Amino acid sequence: MKEPVIQKLDVLETLETNYMPYAMSVIISRALPEIDGLKPSHRKLLYTMYGMGLLKGNLTKSANIVGQTMKIHPHGDMAIYETMVRMTKGNESLLMPLVESKGNFGRCYSRDMAFASPRYTEAKLMPVASEFFQAINKDTVPFVPNYDNTSKEPVLLPVTFPSILANPNQGIAVGMASNICSFNLTELCDATIAFLEDKQEEVFSLLKAPDFSTGAELLYDKQELERIYRTGHGSFSLRAVYQYNKEDHCIEIIEIPYTTTLEAIMEKMVALMKAGKLKEVNDIRDETDLKGLKLTLDLKRNTDPKQLMTRLFRQTSLQDTFSCNFNLIVNGHPKVLGVLEILKEWLFFRQDCLKRQFAYEKTEQEKTLHLLKGLEKILLDIDKAIQIIRETQKEKEVVPNLMTAFTIDEVQAEYIAEIKLRHLNREYLLKQTKQLKSLRESIADLEALIESPERQKAYIINDLKRVRDHHGQPRRTKIIDREDIPQASPAVMISHYKLKVFLTRDGYLKKIPSTSLRGNFDHKLKPKDYIIQEIEGENKDDLILFSSAQKAYKLKLYEIEDLKTSDLGLYLPNLVPAEPDEKMLYMVTTSDYAGHMLFAYENGKMAKIPLSAYETKTNRKVLANAFASQPLRGIRFLEQDETLLAVSSINKVLVFNTSQINSKATRHSLGVQVLKSKKNSELIAMLTLEQVQLEDPDYYHANVPAVGSYLKKTDSLSLAERVEASENISLLELLPGSEENMDT
Repeated sequence: MKEPVIQKLDVLETLETNYMPYAMSVIISRALPEIDGLKPSHRKLLYTMYGMGLLKGNLTKSANIVGQTMKIHPHGDMAIYETMVRMTKGNESLLMPLVESKGNFGRCYSRDMAFASPRYTEAKLMPVASEFFQAINKDTVPFVPNYDNTSKEPVLLPVTFPSILANPNQGIAVGMASNICSFNLTELCDATIAFLEDKQEEVFSLLKAPDFSTGAELLYDKQELERIYRTGHGSFSLRAVYQYNKEDHCIEIIEIPYTTTLEAIMEKMVALMKAGKLKEVNDIRDETDLKGLKLTLDLKRNTDPKQLMTRLFRQTSLQDTFSCNFNLIVNGHPKVLGVLEILKEWLFFRQDCLKRQFAYEKTEQEKTLHLLKGLEKILLDIDKAIQIIRETQKEKEVVPNLMTAFTIDEVQAEYIAEIKLRHLNREYLLKQTKQLKSLRESIADLEALIESPERQKAYIINDLKRVRDHHGQPRRTKIIDREDIPQASPAVMISHYKLKVFLTRDGYLKKIPSTSLRGNFDHKLKPKDYIIQEIEGENKDDLILFSSAQKAYKLKLYEIEDLKTSDLGLYLPNLVPAEPDEKMLYMVTTSDYAGHMLFAYENGKMAKIPLSAYETKTNRKVLANAFASQPLRGIRFLEQDETLLAVSSINKVLVFNTSQINSKATRHSLGVQVLKSKKNSELIAMLTLEQVQLEDPDYYHANVPAVGSYLKKTDSLSLAERVEASENISLLELLPGSEENMDT
């Protein structure tokens, strides 16, 4: 068996010989547009439709157009049809559509709205497409053979305006790409006229901003747009247009950025709803119909539509970015150009088209002039010409005999010999030869046009004015100054809804939206664990947790995961940097840090600390010395002053109002004496009057500091039961020495 022959190949040489031709073919002949604003596939399709007479004729089946196009573009029927679909008025991809359509051609803003088969749809060229074929039969552009050399096709189309900037164009080649935005045709023509008149400083002001078929709003940034205009690189933002329906309390989105689709927006919104980040929306509906796009959001009561849309602009593609890369083929080479450079290159191209047109017309007129010069010589003796023709015996000798008799060349003699007998009268011949003067003047004028760039510019300006007046349309994309848009505060980006927070003895935290609690109050907890506190709040609130280590831990509620009653909860040591033996004693939610915290200590003192003392300018999560390092017997949040009850270890009870306690600015203040000690008594609990049943609360009322009054027999059992069931007993269980306190 022969050993296989291994041939060594140079990688660079292989890439150069095999890959480079493919890459250049994709760059030059497929993906990137040329100076006439068209890719080869677009150009072949339009030229085929022009050849079919669809510029002025009736609509024809799309299948017919696709079949005819394959004669010069053999890349598959669906590839050609998809190219045509994007160019149609019905698809709305182009700001200036080139193909009139009848039937379902889908919509550019819908990813899932499929276009109908080509056998069902019909199409023809739009009136503006005539500007792509101006004088194309006068050698304005070079023609090349098609792929099988059976016909010819134009290399470029002699478009009369810079269409490269009039329609969006995207393409991905090999190692490079192109993304050209569209500009309003009226503004583009005015800017081009200013450029031709050497008023380049006016070009940027006349070309206000890009314009798109899907409308929307463009956030105007002058510096960024000027950078795009000068370099061809940069980006700008587009945002959706919406209206608020007060009657139905819903938001109707009627225009979206060109760079996104309806389905992409809806998918993102649904994902936000599933994640619990879009609770203000009840339902999302696609109500797009023949009248146009509409995406409806049904809102919950008390939802602010402006704040909601501000969030959605940030969280979805309702606000999106268009990245510009003005990469196009110029003279067979890809170039990234700014607007002024594109207009300059288009001017060179258009002037070349005009020179070719004028040269063609000059040649045709010179041919006519030459013939008429021969006819002029016949006027000297018509009878002689007739006699020569009549007396010549052989037909092939007529032309030589006329050439000899009148000193004319063969072309002139052939033209004279072909004149009808009825035209061999002096009136006709004089009428024809009168054109000699006008022809000479016209030829001289054409020669001057060919040699005069200024006259060529004037010709182009007239074309631009005609295009502007006949085909210009109002701007669709609204321009909004970026500075006029208020900056979204962090609070606006947070979903707003009511909730409850639950804290368990073993240090588990549950944040549950109020809507999830309706009729469902059975909490799943670990064995022997139970809830020690339950508070209400809103998703935008801060949560402050007070621990047995005299620390306050601050959390943002919107950063905490939403749970259900069937969840065990979040283990707090995973959320805050607590020590292993540290217990969470109390929690409070706040949005404005109003109110006070009241701390009751074993020595009978109480500290009334403003909640604002726990507010920090920076996002600190841990505050040390949150309260005094004394044995703690009670914590309570005071929205306003209220009447409370203090219980001592010798069954003394004191009813007091917190207004009698002076506020202290320092968090770890020892506070003031409230319950005086007697016989070495200690404070064991602080309760509200709602937590106990006293026959005569005034009996225990006194101005602080005071020892309090002994419990009446009628109140003893009630108070003991309430204290045993109160959250303060749960609090005492978490404190050092809890067993002794409970025994007391």
